[in-house]
Amino acid sequence: MNNAHLPTSRSLPIALLRARERVMGPIRTMLADVDVTEQQWRVLRVLHEGGAMEPTAISEMACLLLPSLTRILQKLEEKKLIVRNPHPSDKRRQVIVITQTGRDLIDSNQSAAQELAEDLRVRMGPDRYALLLDLLAELENIEETPREQVLAK
Repeated sequence: MNNAHLPTSRSLPIALLRARERVMGPIRTMLADVDVTEQQWRVLRVLHEGGAMEPTAISEMACLLLPSLTRILQKLEEKKLIVRNPHPSDKRRQVIVITQTGRDLIDSNQSAAQELAEDLRVRMGPDRYALLLDLLAELENIEETPREQVLAK
């Protein structure tokens, strides 16, 4: 079957978007209660788990583009959830550190986020949930094939 004729219900990009909305909807509601966006939450979680780091590392770990991260860091700094420090050996670079207020925000909401994930895991079934995570990790690790090679097949 030609991909151009697949119904949207069998389109991987659309299926991923729908699944993302199913997962993120309840999380967005939880985050709205504490006035944090999902992108800000990801940055705070990365810093909470990984400690102080440079913006490039944060952008990779939080799946954010650097220009977006710059705006997010500015908002988090205004909310006093992070601080930016000069890099110890290169003052042109900066290191981002989560503040105690940021840690407290993560700590006080982490259990609610885990409950949402656990609810989904139970509804899907633990084995299927684990399989989904494994398949998504496998998809993420597939090497990109240049378009010319794909078309030649």
